[in-house]
Amino acid sequence: MRSAPEPKGRQVDIKAVIAAERRLLADLFDGLRGSEWNAPSLCEQWTVREVVAHMSTGFRLSLPATLGELVKARGNLHRMTGHVARRDAAAHSAAELSAFLRDNAHHPWTPPVGGLTAALGHDVVHGLDVTVALGLDRRVPEASLRILLDDVRPRGLRFFGVDLTGVRLCAEDMAWSYGAGDAVYGTAQDLLLLAFGRRLPPGRLRGEAAARFTGHHGPRPLPGTSPGR
Repeated sequence: MRSAPEPKGRQVDIKAVIAAERRLLADLFDGLRGSEWNAPSLCEQWTVREVVAHMSTGFRLSLPATLGELVKARGNLHRMTGHVARRDAAAHSAAELSAFLRDNAHHPWTPPVGGLTAALGHDVVHGLDVTVALGLDRRVPEASLRILLDDVRPRGLRFFGVDLTGVRLCAEDMAWSYGAGDAVYGTAQDLLLLAFGRRLPPGRLRGEAAARFTGHHGPRPLPGTSPGR
């Protein structure tokens, strides 16, 4: 079961949505304390600082440089992204990492598969990897959530290892649902995290099947150079 798509007359400019999201996140990151930058994120074994560094990798690394890093990682994409994130997190100040997002608000980078929607997902989900892990009450704009939730597909769920067999996701704060079976209730942005393979902190989801998607560790970060959907 899927919510109805937006009428053509109400479609948003996704490039503008991406730019706004990057600016909002840059402002939020500017306000983090030093201890928060070094705290764990929802991404397994990644700190907040490393997630924020990873978010701008696509803006800063050319394709030849990216391929060179991949060769050094012996073709292992997750090893490569982890190495680059740790290196860049150590090489740049918190202010510089935030500025990379703000200064590249209109950068045309997209993952190889998924286009602009995948680029928006990369920004939004990694932003939530930070804010949810830190317990910050940041609400993602509904326009961003609508674009991403309406793009949830079986292929993307398989990519992130999400098994929704017998489960229907039901947003409590906007008109959206997906799947069939026992209802799992949560905010739209928490359900988006679930669809991207994250495990939510206890108490954020409701329903008999909610425990399937609750835990202390999330998956590896969304690779910026591989299919995001």
